[in-house]
Amino acid sequence: MATGAPLAAAAPPGSEDSPTRLWSTEVRDYAFKALNNKEGLSVAAVPLNGPGIEQYVNADELMSPGSIMKLVTTYAALEMLGPTHHWNTDFLTDGQMVGDTLKGNLYVRFEGDPKLTLERLWSTMRELRQMGVTSIDGHLVLDGSYFRVDEGFPKFEDNGDNPYRPFLVEPSAYLTNLNLLHFQVRADERGTQAWTTPDLSEVRIDNRVTAIPEGPCPSRRDFNWEPVFDDNMQVTVRVTGELPQGCRTTTYMSLLPHEQYTASLIRSVLKETGVTISGASMTGKTPDDARLVMRTTSPDLVTMVRDINKWSSNVMARQMLLAIGAENRKEDEQDDRVAGIRVIYEWLEGKGINTAGMVIDNGAGLTRHGRISARQGVQILQHAWNSPFASDLMASMPITAMDGTMARRLKRAGMEGTGRIKTGYLEHVRSIAGFTRDENNTTWAVVGIVNNDPAWNGKSVLDRVLYSLHYRPPTGTAISRADSNSSNVTIQ
Repeated sequence: MATGAPLAAAAPPGSEDSPTRLWSTEVRDYAFKALNNKEGLSVAAVPLNGPGIEQYVNADELMSPGSIMKLVTTYAALEMLGPTHHWNTDFLTDGQMVGDTLKGNLYVRFEGDPKLTLERLWSTMRELRQMGVTSIDGHLVLDGSYFRVDEGFPKFEDNGDNPYRPFLVEPSAYLTNLNLLHFQVRADERGTQAWTTPDLSEVRIDNRVTAIPEGPCPSRRDFNWEPVFDDNMQVTVRVTGELPQGCRTTTYMSLLPHEQYTASLIRSVLKETGVTISGASMTGKTPDDARLVMRTTSPDLVTMVRDINKWSSNVMARQMLLAIGAENRKEDEQDDRVAGIRVIYEWLEGKGINTAGMVIDNGAGLTRHGRISARQGVQILQHAWNSPFASDLMASMPITAMDGTMARRLKRAGMEGTGRIKTGYLEHVRSIAGFTRDENNTTWAVVGIVNNDPAWNGKSVLDRVLYSLHYRPPTGTAISRADSNSSNVTIQ
């Protein structure tokens, strides 16, 4: 893509080569050449604070959005839960402290914290040792009753062959450390060493990586990580490959059910801090008369929203949807995912947005069933622009050509820092949604969605949409023509 210069010289408003005609024609023509499909692209772009003409291309088609659906969830969370919302994780007991022993069960009561990390758990559990406790004479009981989940979650039909990938982690009241294991192998003069963080008793590494003389460090794709499960809820991960001395290779996997992972993680942290526990691990409800021993409180919701949108965290977005449902459920509602979706629809409709045909599904966009139109998406962004929490939402979104999932896009187009754009990616789906400035300093709300088989050219099509809005913003006069086959209006 060329750097910095407009695509064509400006023409008088209203002429055959007006900016409006050039913008829409360019986008449609480029999309058709790239996708070989006139219906593969849907776009809506609306100026928010300066001159410009609204642009709609197939804007009322319901499309599979991918991860731009996270903007709906996080914007809703900011307005319904509030930017200062926090999640507590409480450690309680039904026993007594006698000398250096806690005689009783240790209960862990979860609130669905989207990012209860290993570091926070370690800091909290260390307090127990600092209180002088070195042993727990009782069971470890995990209480995940905060969330109501009726029949689990709709399955995402992944087209890959690795069900253990981080982006596939499902939500849970018991979620800790994003349910991930970080595997590493390093080579030096001694050979190779392999380890995992956290160090869980159920997980072993069968390290078959061979150390070779120093040289360029290979790609992670050059190594094979194969988990093998046994009947005792143990897993051995076999890793093979060749690693030059001084190099390391890493991977992340989710291998254990949430309850097992979290119980094992807490036991591992207790052991590291010098505390033993004699009883078994189980799930159950915390007694009403249990006494609080420790608490860890999450960062505020704004921080969570930033992590979700900058790095497109599926499990954190899904946790957020459950939290919205849990905080707003009706007495007879037994599924917080369904309650969260209901509440968001009502919230959108209260703003005057027509939600007909919209399918939120899981709040993260990791679904084959989710649907939204570009017009619906841009209307949501218009309301977000005027929200008291607009700055919080915008600060959470990747910066064009600078960070997050936009770090490598439009790098050589002279557009660094000109937009805050959430991206989406699924098989046959590419999408963008957010705010971008043109050369006149007008900010546009823009939603672009490509649904096409294949969609691998979709990213370049959507980059062209952003490029054209920046260098060739449609600001002249135009004629609008209603499509005789639909209610969609396309700018000609």
